[in-house]
Amino acid sequence: MSWRTVVIANSAKLDYQMGFLVIRGRETTKIHISEIHTLMIETTAVSLTVALLSELTKKKVKVIFCDEKRNPSSELISYYGAHDTSAKIKGQIEWDADIKTVVWTEIVTEKIRKQAEHLDFWNRPESKMLFRYIDEIQRGDSTNREGHAAKVYFNALFGMDFTRSAENSINAALNYGYGILLSAFNREIAANGYLTQLALYHDNMFNPFNFGSDLMEPFRPLVDCRVKEMNPEKFDHEEKLQILRLLEKEVVIADRKEVLLNAIKIYSKSVFDALSERNPSLIKFYNNYEL
Repeated sequence: MSWRTVVIANSAKLDYQMGFLVIRGRETTKIHISEIHTLMIETTAVSLTVALLSELTKKKVKVIFCDEKRNPSSELISYYGAHDTSAKIKGQIEWDADIKTVVWTEIVTEKIRKQAEHLDFWNRPESKMLFRYIDEIQRGDSTNREGHAAKVYFNALFGMDFTRSAENSINAALNYGYGILLSAFNREIAANGYLTQLALYHDNMFNPFNFGSDLMEPFRPLVDCRVKEMNPEKFDHEEKLQILRLLEKEVVIADRKEVLLNAIKIYSKSVFDALSERNPSLIKFYNNYEL
Protein backbone atom coordinates (compact mmCIF):
# COMPACT_ATOMS: atom_id res chain seq x y z
CA MET A 1 0.00 0.00 0.00
CA SER A 2 1.37 3.42 -0.94
CA TRP A 3 2.04 5.72 1.99
CA ARG A 4 4.89 8.13 1.25
CA THR A 5 4.40 11.82 0.48
CA VAL A 6 7.49 12.93 -1.45
CA VAL A 7 8.26 16.65 -1.76
CA ILE A 8 10.80 17.92 -4.29
CA ALA A 9 11.77 21.34 -2.96
CA ASN A 10 15.11 21.96 -4.72
CA SER A 11 16.51 21.79 -8.23
CA ALA A 12 16.57 18.19 -9.43
CA LYS A 13 16.15 15.81 -12.35
CA LEU A 14 13.58 13.04 -11.92
CA ASP A 15 13.44 9.88 -13.97
CA TYR A 16 12.26 6.28 -13.87
CA GLN A 17 14.47 3.23 -13.43
CA MET A 18 13.44 -0.38 -12.75
CA GLY A 19 10.39 0.49 -10.62
CA PHE A 20 12.08 3.38 -8.82
CA LEU A 21 11.68 7.14 -8.86
CA VAL A 22 15.23 8.42 -9.22
CA ILE A 23 15.93 11.91 -7.84
CA ARG A 24 19.18 13.39 -9.11
CA GLY A 25 20.12 16.51 -7.17
CA ARG A 26 23.16 17.16 -5.02
CA GLU A 27 22.82 13.48 -4.21
CA THR A 28 20.98 10.68 -6.00
CA THR A 29 18.03 9.15 -4.17
CA LYS A 30 15.85 6.23 -5.22
CA ILE A 31 12.33 5.55 -3.93
CA HIS A 32 10.24 2.61 -5.09
CA ILE A 33 7.11 3.94 -6.78
CA SER A 34 4.89 1.39 -4.99
CA GLU A 35 5.61 3.27 -1.73
CA ILE A 36 4.57 6.69 -3.05
CA HIS A 37 1.05 8.02 -2.58
CA THR A 38 1.71 11.68 -3.46
CA LEU A 39 4.57 13.39 -5.27
CA MET A 40 4.68 17.15 -4.88
CA ILE A 41 6.93 19.14 -7.22
CA GLU A 42 7.31 22.28 -5.12
CA THR A 43 9.74 24.16 -7.37
CA THR A 44 9.77 24.99 -11.07
CA ALA A 45 13.51 24.14 -11.18
CA VAL A 46 12.76 20.46 -11.80
CA SER A 47 12.91 18.43 -14.99
CA LEU A 48 11.32 15.00 -15.32
CA THR A 49 10.85 12.37 -18.00
CA VAL A 50 7.66 11.30 -19.74
CA ALA A 51 8.56 7.71 -18.89
CA LEU A 52 8.38 8.63 -15.21
CA LEU A 53 5.05 10.43 -15.61
CA SER A 54 3.64 7.43 -17.46
CA GLU A 55 4.68 5.05 -14.69
CA LEU A 56 3.39 7.33 -11.93
CA THR A 57 0.05 7.46 -13.73
CA LYS A 58 -0.10 3.66 -14.03
CA LYS A 59 0.57 3.29 -10.29
CA LYS A 60 -2.07 5.95 -9.48
CA VAL A 61 0.42 8.22 -7.74
CA LYS A 62 -0.99 11.70 -7.20
CA VAL A 63 1.41 14.24 -8.75
CA ILE A 64 0.98 17.88 -7.73
CA PHE A 65 2.81 20.69 -9.49
CA CYS A 66 3.48 24.05 -7.84
CA ASP A 67 3.96 27.47 -9.42
CA GLU A 68 6.84 29.92 -9.02
CA LYS A 69 5.45 30.89 -5.60
CA ARG A 70 5.51 27.23 -4.51
CA ASN A 71 1.75 27.03 -4.31
CA PRO A 72 -0.14 24.04 -5.82
CA SER A 73 -1.28 24.97 -9.32
CA SER A 74 -2.10 21.72 -11.14
CA GLU A 75 -2.11 17.96 -10.80
CA LEU A 76 -1.80 14.82 -12.88
CA ILE A 77 -4.97 12.74 -13.26
CA SER A 78 -5.25 9.52 -15.23
CA TYR A 79 -7.87 9.16 -17.96
CA TYR A 80 -8.43 5.57 -16.88
CA GLY A 81 -8.59 5.11 -13.13
CA ALA A 82 -10.18 1.65 -13.14
CA HIS A 83 -10.71 -1.25 -15.53
CA ASP A 84 -14.47 -0.55 -15.59
CA THR A 85 -14.27 3.21 -15.91
CA SER A 86 -16.93 3.36 -18.63
CA ALA A 87 -19.44 1.50 -16.46
CA LYS A 88 -18.60 3.66 -13.44
CA ILE A 89 -19.11 6.89 -15.38
CA LYS A 90 -22.39 5.61 -16.82
CA GLY A 91 -23.56 4.84 -13.29
CA GLN A 92 -22.37 8.22 -12.06
CA ILE A 93 -24.43 9.99 -14.72
CA GLU A 94 -27.47 7.93 -13.73
CA TRP A 95 -27.30 8.73 -10.00
CA ASP A 96 -30.69 10.39 -9.50
CA ALA A 97 -31.26 13.72 -7.81
CA ASP A 98 -32.95 12.16 -4.79
CA ILE A 99 -30.03 10.01 -3.64
CA LYS A 100 -27.53 12.77 -4.40
CA THR A 101 -29.53 15.17 -2.23
CA VAL A 102 -29.71 12.69 0.63
CA VAL A 103 -25.98 11.94 0.51
CA TRP A 104 -25.11 15.63 0.28
CA THR A 105 -27.27 16.31 3.35
CA GLU A 106 -25.31 13.65 5.25
CA ILE A 107 -22.00 15.20 4.17
CA VAL A 108 -23.02 18.73 5.16
CA THR A 109 -24.34 17.53 8.51
CA GLU A 110 -21.06 15.77 9.25
CA LYS A 111 -19.06 18.84 8.25
CA ILE A 112 -20.94 21.04 10.71
CA ARG A 113 -20.60 18.35 13.38
CA LYS A 114 -16.83 18.28 12.89
CA GLN A 115 -16.71 22.09 13.05
CA ALA A 116 -18.72 22.05 16.29
CA GLU A 117 -16.44 19.41 17.80
CA HIS A 118 -13.41 21.46 16.79
CA LEU A 119 -14.75 24.60 18.48
CA ASP A 120 -15.58 22.52 21.55
CA PHE A 121 -11.95 21.33 21.61
CA TRP A 122 -10.85 24.97 21.92
CA ASN A 123 -13.58 25.64 24.52
CA ARG A 124 -15.40 28.05 22.23
CA PRO A 125 -19.03 28.57 23.39
CA GLU A 126 -20.11 28.99 19.74
CA SER A 127 -19.86 25.21 19.43
CA LYS A 128 -23.32 24.98 21.02
CA MET A 129 -24.77 27.07 18.21
CA LEU A 130 -23.28 24.77 15.59
CA PHE A 131 -24.62 21.69 17.36
CA ARG A 132 -28.06 23.34 17.19
CA TYR A 133 -27.60 23.95 13.47
CA ILE A 134 -27.25 20.19 13.01
CA ASP A 135 -30.79 19.69 14.30
CA GLU A 136 -32.04 22.44 11.99
CA ILE A 137 -30.60 21.05 8.75
CA GLN A 138 -33.26 20.33 6.16
CA ARG A 139 -33.10 18.13 3.11
CA GLY A 140 -30.32 19.35 0.79
CA ASP A 141 -29.52 22.04 3.38
CA SER A 142 -32.15 24.24 1.78
CA THR A 143 -31.85 26.81 4.60
CA ASN A 144 -28.05 27.06 4.16
CA ARG A 145 -27.05 26.01 7.68
CA GLU A 146 -23.62 25.27 6.20
CA GLY A 147 -23.10 28.92 5.24
CA HIS A 148 -24.32 30.24 8.59
CA ALA A 149 -22.14 27.72 10.44
CA ALA A 150 -19.05 28.71 8.43
CA LYS A 151 -19.33 32.38 9.44
CA VAL A 152 -19.78 31.57 13.13
CA TYR A 153 -17.07 28.92 13.00
CA PHE A 154 -14.25 30.96 11.44
CA ASN A 155 -14.93 34.02 13.58
CA ALA A 156 -14.93 31.88 16.72
CA LEU A 157 -11.74 30.12 15.66
CA PHE A 158 -9.62 32.98 14.33
CA GLY A 159 -11.28 36.14 15.68
CA MET A 160 -14.13 38.45 14.74
CA ASP A 161 -11.95 40.41 12.31
CA PHE A 162 -11.04 37.30 10.34
CA THR A 163 -12.37 36.86 6.80
CA ARG A 164 -11.55 34.10 4.32
CA SER A 165 -10.93 36.65 1.57
CA ALA A 166 -8.08 38.44 3.36
CA GLU A 167 -4.49 37.90 2.26
CA ASN A 168 -2.60 36.66 5.31
CA SER A 169 -0.58 33.67 6.48
CA ILE A 170 -3.59 31.94 8.05
CA ASN A 171 -5.60 31.99 4.84
CA ALA A 172 -2.52 30.96 2.86
CA ALA A 173 -2.12 27.94 5.15
CA LEU A 174 -5.82 27.08 4.97
CA ASN A 175 -5.87 27.31 1.17
CA TYR A 176 -2.73 25.19 0.90
CA GLY A 177 -4.19 22.54 3.19
CA TYR A 178 -7.51 22.48 1.37
CA GLY A 179 -5.64 22.14 -1.91
CA ILE A 180 -3.75 19.10 -0.60
CA LEU A 181 -7.00 17.54 0.63
CA LEU A 182 -8.70 18.18 -2.71
CA SER A 183 -5.86 16.47 -4.56
CA ALA A 184 -6.15 13.42 -2.30
CA PHE A 185 -9.88 13.16 -3.01
CA ASN A 186 -9.38 13.66 -6.74
CA ARG A 187 -6.97 10.72 -6.67
CA GLU A 188 -9.61 8.46 -5.11
CA ILE A 189 -12.33 9.59 -7.51
CA ALA A 190 -10.15 8.90 -10.54
CA ALA A 191 -8.77 5.65 -9.09
CA ASN A 192 -12.31 4.35 -8.64
CA GLY A 193 -13.22 5.17 -12.24
CA TYR A 194 -15.41 8.24 -11.72
CA LEU A 195 -15.28 11.78 -13.14
CA THR A 196 -14.11 14.61 -10.90
CA GLN A 197 -16.33 17.10 -12.77
CA LEU A 198 -19.75 15.57 -11.97
CA ALA A 199 -20.76 16.22 -8.37
CA LEU A 200 -23.60 16.10 -5.86
CA TYR A 201 -23.80 19.79 -5.00
CA HIS A 202 -20.90 21.80 -6.41
CA ASP A 203 -21.71 22.71 -10.00
CA ASN A 204 -19.20 25.32 -11.11
CA MET A 205 -18.59 25.09 -14.84
CA PHE A 206 -15.04 26.39 -14.28
CA ASN A 207 -14.20 23.85 -11.56
CA PRO A 208 -12.90 20.52 -12.92
CA PHE A 209 -12.96 19.09 -9.39
CA ASN A 210 -16.57 19.57 -8.31
CA PHE A 211 -16.90 16.03 -6.95
CA GLY A 212 -13.73 16.32 -4.87
CA SER A 213 -15.02 19.63 -3.51
CA ASP A 214 -18.13 17.78 -2.30
CA LEU A 215 -16.38 14.83 -0.72
CA MET A 216 -13.71 16.77 1.17
CA GLU A 217 -16.11 18.95 3.18
CA PRO A 218 -16.08 16.96 6.48
CA PHE A 219 -12.27 16.82 6.35
CA ARG A 220 -11.71 20.58 6.22
CA PRO A 221 -11.74 20.99 10.03
CA LEU A 222 -8.61 18.81 10.20
CA VAL A 223 -6.79 21.46 8.19
CA ASP A 224 -8.35 24.20 10.32
CA CYS A 225 -7.10 22.51 13.48
CA ARG A 226 -3.56 22.15 12.17
CA VAL A 227 -3.49 25.82 11.11
CA LYS A 228 -4.93 26.93 14.46
CA GLU A 229 -2.21 24.96 16.26
CA MET A 230 0.48 26.45 14.02
CA ASN A 231 -0.85 30.03 14.19
CA PRO A 232 1.63 30.91 11.42
CA GLU A 233 3.14 34.38 11.25
CA LYS A 234 4.55 33.45 7.85
CA PHE A 235 3.84 30.65 5.40
CA ASP A 236 6.99 29.29 3.85
CA HIS A 237 8.52 25.88 3.19
CA GLU A 238 8.60 24.64 6.78
CA GLU A 239 4.98 25.63 7.38
CA LYS A 240 3.96 23.81 4.20
CA LEU A 241 5.68 20.65 5.43
CA GLN A 242 3.69 20.86 8.66
CA ILE A 243 0.49 20.97 6.63
CA LEU A 244 1.63 18.07 4.45
CA ARG A 245 2.31 15.93 7.52
CA LEU A 246 -1.42 16.11 8.20
CA LEU A 247 -1.81 13.31 5.63
CA GLU A 248 0.01 11.02 8.09
CA LYS A 249 -2.29 11.88 11.00
CA GLU A 250 -4.22 8.98 12.53
CA VAL A 251 -8.01 9.02 12.75
CA VAL A 252 -10.58 6.34 13.50
CA ILE A 253 -12.76 5.06 10.68
CA ALA A 254 -14.63 1.77 10.26
CA ASP A 255 -13.74 0.95 13.89
CA ARG A 256 -9.98 1.08 13.41
CA LYS A 257 -7.16 3.58 13.37
CA GLU A 258 -5.99 4.66 9.94
CA VAL A 259 -3.68 7.37 8.65
CA LEU A 260 -5.62 10.13 6.97
CA LEU A 261 -4.74 9.03 3.43
CA ASN A 262 -6.27 5.60 4.08
CA ALA A 263 -9.27 7.17 5.81
CA ILE A 264 -9.91 9.26 2.70
CA LYS A 265 -9.79 6.09 0.60
CA ILE A 266 -12.27 4.25 2.87
CA TYR A 267 -14.65 7.20 3.19
CA SER A 268 -14.64 7.95 -0.55
CA LYS A 269 -15.37 4.33 -1.45
CA SER A 270 -18.23 4.29 1.06
CA VAL A 271 -19.79 7.38 -0.55
CA PHE A 272 -19.53 5.82 -4.01
CA ASP A 273 -21.22 2.68 -2.66
CA ALA A 274 -23.95 4.72 -0.95
CA LEU A 275 -24.74 6.50 -4.21
CA SER A 276 -24.65 3.37 -6.36
CA GLU A 277 -26.72 1.28 -3.94
CA ARG A 278 -28.99 4.16 -2.90
CA ASN A 279 -28.16 3.56 0.75
CA PRO A 280 -26.71 6.54 2.70
CA SER A 281 -26.18 4.33 5.78
CA LEU A 282 -23.14 2.88 3.97
CA ILE A 283 -21.19 6.13 4.39
CA LYS A 284 -18.27 5.78 6.80
CA PHE A 285 -17.19 9.03 8.45
CA TYR A 286 -13.99 9.41 10.44
CA ASN A 287 -13.62 10.21 14.13
CA ASN A 288 -10.75 12.49 15.08
CA TYR A 289 -9.92 10.65 18.28
CA GLU A 290 -7.02 12.96 19.18
CA LEU A 291 -9.26 16.02 19.04
